Amino acid sequence: MSRRILELLLLVALGAAVGWAADRAALAFVGALAGCSIWIVRDAVRAQRVLRWLNKADASRMPELGGFWGELLDRCRKLIKKLEKKAASSEARLEDFLAAIQASPNGVVLLDAAGRIEWANLTASNQLGFDPQRDLGQYVRNLVRHPAFNAYLSAGDFGHEITIDGIGPRPSQPTKISLQIHPYGKKRKLMITRDVTAVQLAETMRRDFVANVSHEIRTPLTVLSGFVETMQSLELSEEERQQYLGLMSQQAHRMQTLVNDLLTLSRLEGSPAPGPGEWTGTQELLEHVVQEARGLSQAIASTPHRIEPSANSASFWVSGAKTELISAMSNLMSNAVRYTPGGGRIEPGWRINDEGLAEFYVSDSGPGIAAEHLPRLTERFYRVDRSRSRETGGTGLGLAIVKHVAQRHGGRIDVQSTVGQGTTFTISLPPTRVRTSAPD
Repeated sequence: MSRRILELLLLVALGAAVGWAADRAALAFVGALAGCSIWIVRDAVRAQRVLRWLNKADASRMPELGGFWGELLDRCRKLIKKLEKKAASSEARLEDFLAAIQASPNGVVLLDAAGRIEWANLTASNQLGFDPQRDLGQYVRNLVRHPAFNAYLSAGDFGHEITIDGIGPRPSQPTKISLQIHPYGKKRKLMITRDVTAVQLAETMRRDFVANVSHEIRTPLTVLSGFVETMQSLELSEEERQQYLGLMSQQAHRMQTLVNDLLTLSRLEGSPAPGPGEWTGTQELLEHVVQEARGLSQAIASTPHRIEPSANSASFWVSGAKTELISAMSNLMSNAVRYTPGGGRIEPGWRINDEGLAEFYVSDSGPGIAAEHLPRLTERFYRVDRSRSRETGGTGLGLAIVKHVAQRHGGRIDVQSTVGQGTTFTISLPPTRVRTSAPD
């Protein structure tokens, strides 16, 4: 009740008291009116206290009032506590939801009706190159300045996703970001982004792999087909016939080698890593691959190579899949034989370096490899000299097999080469796969 009404009531009571002071009935009326006025004033004061408390909405500091106002305050307090608990629960769920979106591998950006950023997780910020705090409220088209994105945003057709360049490790190597907008609410938009660089790279590698395999198989098949047609259509002497059959056998062997290498790669990629249970002596492994290399040298070189284990080669034990280790070592030895001129030196060996790593190395006196080729040597079908590789029967998969074997054993492959002086390939295995004494 307002102050003006209270004053009016008091004036009425005072006037009645003066006018009818002599009359007892008037005195009784004046007393009743005064009591009513006092009750109204007191009730108004309580109402003001209740209003002040409701404005503060502090349930822990409720005024002490009895009667109707006390009951009203108690019910309001219970309702406020219930609403506060519900609000706290909703806020906690919202925080959990935002934390889950923040941890998502996909980027999430919330845009208002005008296209301004309302919220973004760190993934989207890193992919698109803006600050999730400083850039709130900025127009997204001012931050993502890719023509395809601006056209996509302006067109309003969000039924498909687009791919744009993201922030890469270097300007020359941008990442590929797939992006799609989903409208919701009152003209708001949810923008989802994901890094598809690896997917596109894998797809490119798959296409290149299929193309390379097709090319590698097509060449010997063409040769075989040509010889078969020649032998079917022409009268050949026994000498010519034997010559053609020899060339056909050579091409068939080349295809068989390629298929075997492909099967080896498939098996390495699809099987679990070898455990530490199988131990093999390095001397046994070294003798095996040296004998194979000497046989290959006698078969393809006019002058056999000088293949001798290093005088400093150490004897110890390594764990892993014996067949895989032999395959990797044999590939390195085979490459050394194929690419080192006849009569050249090839020196394999084992050692334990200062870090405790077991290293199998093969050094040769061949022509060496130019520095620009070294990073790509372990790529499938990558050849420094394609014509030379085919002449010597290489498939272009040997070093890829070596890399996979090394990685499956927790190791790596390294290469050092100087043009005109030779090359050294090294397979390193972790200390956990090394024992200097015979296993139990």
